[in-house]
Amino acid sequence: MPVGEAVRAGLRPAAALFRSLGDPARLEILRGLADGEARVVDLTQRLGLAQATVSAHLACLRDCGLVEARPVGRASVFSLTQPALLDLFAVAEQVLAATGNAVALCPTYGDPQETTR
Repeated sequence: MPVGEAVRAGLRPAAALFRSLGDPARLEILRGLADGEARVVDLTQRLGLAQATVSAHLACLRDCGLVEARPVGRASVFSLTQPALLDLFAVAEQVLAATGNAVALCPTYGDPQETTR
C-alpha cells in the first residue's frame, strides 16, 4: 500500500468523527448533553426539533460512540460517553475565533447565507 493511502486509511476514523459532528443539530444535542443527562422529550423542547429528528440524530451519535442511553421507566436518558468532546468544542471555538470564522464563508463547507450578508 502506498504511503499516501496508508495515511488516508489512518485518518478515516477522524474524518468519520468530524462528519458525525458536521450537523448543527447534532452539535446542539451534544452541547445540551454537556449540561447533563436528557431525555428525547427534553432535547426536543430545548431545540425546537421534531421528536423523530432528535431521535435520528441521537441514533447517529450513539452509533458513533459519542452518546449512550440508559432506560428510565419507559424513557431513555442520554448522556455523553466522551467528556473530551467538551475540550474539542473549546479548541474549535479558539480556531474559529483565530480564523475570523472564515470557514463560514468557505464555498464548499460554509453557510450560503453568510456570503449574502
